[in-house]
Amino acid sequence: MLRLPRLVPRLRGLRYSSSIPRFPCVEAHATRESRIASSFSSSSGPEPPYARPNPASYTVFNSTTPLRLTYHSSFLPTFDIAYETWGTLSPARDNVILLHTGLSASSHAASTPVNPTEGWWEKFIGPGKPLDTNNFFVICTNVLGGCYGSTGPSSIDPDTGVPYATHFPILSIFDMVRAQFQLLDHLGVDKLYASVGSSMGAMQSLAAGWLHPERVGKIVSISGTARSTPSSVAMRYAQRSVLMADPNWNNGFYYDTVPPHTGMKLARQIATITYRSGPEWDARFGRQMRPLPTDTAPSPTVPRLPALCPDFLIETYLDHQGEQFCLKYDANSLIYISKAMDLFDMTRPALQALRLPEAAILGPEDAVDLARPHPTSHSKSHPPPTNPPPHLTALAQGLVPLAHTPTLVLGVQSDILFTVEQQREVVDALRMAGNDRVVYYELGGVWGHDTFLLDVLNVGGAIRGFLS
Repeated sequence: MLRLPRLVPRLRGLRYSSSIPRFPCVEAHATRESRIASSFSSSSGPEPPYARPNPASYTVFNSTTPLRLTYHSSFLPTFDIAYETWGTLSPARDNVILLHTGLSASSHAASTPVNPTEGWWEKFIGPGKPLDTNNFFVICTNVLGGCYGSTGPSSIDPDTGVPYATHFPILSIFDMVRAQFQLLDHLGVDKLYASVGSSMGAMQSLAAGWLHPERVGKIVSISGTARSTPSSVAMRYAQRSVLMADPNWNNGFYYDTVPPHTGMKLARQIATITYRSGPEWDARFGRQMRPLPTDTAPSPTVPRLPALCPDFLIETYLDHQGEQFCLKYDANSLIYISKAMDLFDMTRPALQALRLPEAAILGPEDAVDLARPHPTSHSKSHPPPTNPPPHLTALAQGLVPLAHTPTLVLGVQSDILFTVEQQREVVDALRMAGNDRVVYYELGGVWGHDTFLLDVLNVGGAIRGFLS
């Protein structure tokens, strides 16, 4: 009878260590939660410790004129809009640039005497800069739905005396812009020299020209879109999903307890992946590992033991980005504003389905002359379409109100959130709608979507030339 060798004793020496594994990244989450929980007391009030700007650094416009909402039959009876300004308003009030923010930015786009902290577009605003305050009066607002001074889900509902939370109405990009124009009315500004925006701000910039073509002199759209694509909707849905899965979110009613900081951290990590590009991270991080403490460094004969917490530098970068953001922004504001971005669609059928009063000026479907010659000043790699797809025709029909507004469109080839195909689509649709004053630039580089924050030379140069 053939006898098999006994293998078990020989394998005993290969058993893994029986010590209990440690997960520093998980322990860090627990430590943060304990610290946040201990900061609350019965006398601390309902407001969580978000890193809001000092209220003294911005001005608040309180509107008592009810705001019509896109997705509701009722009105928002009153609301606040926080804003900051740079430059000097001309006697004729004809030098105003309305600057629209991205999703999570505050009104603090550049430093001011009241708040010398650098703003999110510091290098673009000021004397001699792309938004030249020697010539222009720049206004930037915190959007409706935000949490930096404007009315949003964290604001007190006057009917209940507690934060709106998820009782706050669903918003559209058009609602945000209408609120901004109520501010302009309050300031006595009848017409903008230009409407300027990047990312979500580019959506607002197009919407401003669409809602008020007679009040917007020029449009600047940087790394934006005229209709959210399935890929960008999917990315934002993933962010909302992990946030809403945090037990602390509590269906949005967390203002008297610990906020959903872990969900916010994960949502920010997902977002950060869409803001930059793979080539940049290859050059910046490669496959480098984070440094180990000297007492845990591997020996010459034993390889480094991988951990289930961050090992690669890119992981520590994402961890840092999430950690920095998770208590700086209201979770419900992220949910509401990102949903408004998903809903944004300026094709003719979508606009008509919203029953917007302004949609009456769209005219008949055949108002777009597909046979007319279109300007060919696209980038060399992008000739105008000869047989436009149906969705492009529908977009052109929706953008007819912008047919006479000079427009600058900037796209970035490494942008995966708002791809260059979306920028080209806006340009083609505008030209098909009859706009022969569209300027289009397509930028290279490796900074991805965040190019609008970083590339002062090219982004700033294009803006300066267009506005001059």
